[in-house]
Amino acid sequence: MQVLARNLAQRVSRSQVISRYAYSTQRVRDIGQPTPASHPHFMSEGEVTPGIRVEEYIGRRKKLAELLPQNSLAIVSSAPVKMMTDVVPYTFRQEADYLYLTGCQQPGGVAVLSSEHGLCMFMPEPTPNDIAWQGEVAGVDAASEVFKAEQAYPISKLPEILSDMIRSSSKVFHNNQTASQKYANLDEFKKSASLGKVKSLSSFTHELRLIKSPAELKLMRESASIACQGLLKTMLHSKGYPDEGILAAKVEYECRIRGAHRMAFNPVVGGGSNASVIHYSRNDQRIKDGDLVLLDMGCELHGYVSDLTRTWPPCGKFSSLQEELYDLILETNKESIKLCKPGTTIRQLNTYSTDMLCDGLMKMGILKNRRLYHQLNPTSIGHYLGMDVHDSSSVGYDRPLVPGSVITIEPGVYIPSSFNCPERFQGIGIRIEDEVLITETGYEVLTGSMPKEIKHIETLLNNHCHENAAQSFAGFSS
Repeated sequence: MQVLARNLAQRVSRSQVISRYAYSTQRVRDIGQPTPASHPHFMSEGEVTPGIRVEEYIGRRKKLAELLPQNSLAIVSSAPVKMMTDVVPYTFRQEADYLYLTGCQQPGGVAVLSSEHGLCMFMPEPTPNDIAWQGEVAGVDAASEVFKAEQAYPISKLPEILSDMIRSSSKVFHNNQTASQKYANLDEFKKSASLGKVKSLSSFTHELRLIKSPAELKLMRESASIACQGLLKTMLHSKGYPDEGILAAKVEYECRIRGAHRMAFNPVVGGGSNASVIHYSRNDQRIKDGDLVLLDMGCELHGYVSDLTRTWPPCGKFSSLQEELYDLILETNKESIKLCKPGTTIRQLNTYSTDMLCDGLMKMGILKNRRLYHQLNPTSIGHYLGMDVHDSSSVGYDRPLVPGSVITIEPGVYIPSSFNCPERFQGIGIRIEDEVLITETGYEVLTGSMPKEIKHIETLLNNHCHENAAQSFAGFSS
């Protein structure tokens, strides 16, 4: 009896240990992207993608259907897989409208929306070999159960079913730049196009994406916060490692370990005269002692991007010449932000900032003729921001800003080494970029935690870097 009791106690003890420490043997269904069941550490029940609930996706589709003309059809294709070599794909990024409307983060699908049919999704049909090499993907069941499509079919049914839909529609809307041959080669689609019935969808979807929901703004704040933390860490790192490539790697690392999925774009890390190249991307040069470095970066978090630029001297001290030019850009940044409010347009902000920069550059003797200003800055003061870096691109810059929209404010000057001005200014590039949310009463700077005042930058570089930072780079390069 005592032996039996002891054995029973041991079994109970083992079961307690197992229940406490072992994983459940219940299999979690894999649909090729995170779900609340597979990724409970960053998704809550009811979310289709992290932070965005199913009700919001359904609401987006309802709003789009209401915007579309009567008896019309909207076709949105997923992004194609782009190949680096014959067998190596680039990292996949979903087409923004497709993600915005469906929540599906995977390639191979086509979504069709209309008032009559609701959301109809045509889903990929992977072979066992596809699954063995690439893993599970969302299919017809996931379209209905997870993405809540009213109708769902395998992609092989698209020619027959979509042709009938197009035939009975008075107008067809799609994204010209992301059109898929899966539907663009259909005879019915070609016929509708020849009759002038095929129109661009972006004018509708970009309107919807312009104003962010509270859930979207939460993700954008988080994305901006990650970017600020990553850039601050990189700024501190630059004193010991003044190298464009190292700083590009550092900023990506700091963003990724904080939860970002990818960079929003290849970071621009321009040291010295490289900073005068607006979208410089080589990032392969050492930064000379005393030179400035311009670092333009952003990261992506659950489909929403950030965009941020700071310029500083890795050596820890602005020269008097650098300080004079930097102060002009900084004051233009701050004064332009103050004008951000409902009713103002990006074009008005651009006119104001252009006048301010022209006046300052004329006083410094850099600019002798205002008509030459665009040789020093051919860019706008900013752009819309959201799921794409240049978000809602079909919405013009004459549109009055509205609460819930997010823009960048990024004054800069990029003086080519060959520009006819005092030699001491040649080859200097400076940009200071912030993200600004338009609110009911004015604005909120989403990147406000990232220092941009000269005294703050110099204090950080000289008092908060490792003591042996200068030696560390020498040791690295030797």
